[in-house]
Amino acid sequence: MSEPLILIAEDDDELRGLVVRGLREEGFAVAASATAAGLQQLAERRQPDALILDIGLPDADGRDLCQALRARGLNVPVLFLTARDALPDRLSGFAAGGDDYLIKPFSFDELVARLRAQVRRGGPEPRDASGLIVDPSTHSARFGEESVTLTPTEYRLLGLLVGRAGETVRRRELIQAGWPHGAIVHENTLDAYLARLRRKLRQLPDAPGITTAHGVGYTLG
Repeated sequence: MSEPLILIAEDDDELRGLVVRGLREEGFAVAASATAAGLQQLAERRQPDALILDIGLPDADGRDLCQALRARGLNVPVLFLTARDALPDRLSGFAAGGDDYLIKPFSFDELVARLRAQVRRGGPEPRDASGLIVDPSTHSARFGEESVTLTPTEYRLLGLLVGRAGETVRRRELIQAGWPHGAIVHENTLDAYLARLRRKLRQLPDAPGITTAHGVGYTLG
């Protein structure tokens, strides 16, 4: 059996080096980057078995990076490694598609145990990508040669829809992904954002559209 491949995005050089060396000693194959863009390039070259993502990357929020990777059909386990320990931060990590959350400073043995559990459990079957590419560094969406700029909230909403293309995403799930925990979001606020996203997607020729499942949620496809 080949070594499980772990991809890491962590901008702290010392911590990244320690984690890479430690995981290799534990029998993992590891590739790492200090940026979100670098991690995406690594994921394009090789299919990983799990990801470790820092939230505070220099070129993007790790949660936005997670959504971008999910949108491309990468459904392997994601463990967030971060100093942010507030409940809203943890919940937003799960809403972005994360599977586990470990707070810095952390025990390396615990990291290994959590990672092994996630790798054993594995991820769901890869999804068919919609063709829409969401970029966490620029908060934009691209289809073919055309792109549109998104606000942070629009990015999070579209990222969730793209990551689950063809599936009806419930309104509550969209609100959890788009706004901080505890935010008061009125029904018409979500509808207004989805209407704006529809208009922006129409600027991308042949891109999939967003349809409404009345009383339930929205579907991209």
